[in-house]
Amino acid sequence: MVRLAPLGYQQLTSTGLINLTVPTGATVALITVETTSVRWRDDGTAPTASVGNLLGVTGAGLPFTYTGNLSVLQFIPTASTSIVNVTYYRFAG
Repeated sequence: MVRLAPLGYQQLTSTGLINLTVPTGATVALITVETTSVRWRDDGTAPTASVGNLLGVTGAGLPFTYTGNLSVLQFIPTASTSIVNVTYYRFAG
């Protein structure tokens, strides 16, 4: 069984590019989106409202799980203002 240790939470509200403020040691993020869908990229190129991986408004409390270098992850709303909720973790053995 994989155990995760919580490292923090962040809520970001934006009409433009969203960069995360990643706690030291975090390698896993559970991400939910409210209000408006977002697009995300992690390859060093910023997403646009029409280019990038689409992440829709989360229903039924199901988060998007991202594991890796969280500092390169960027989001942008597809329209209007979006709220991105992020909970950070590290593997705890």
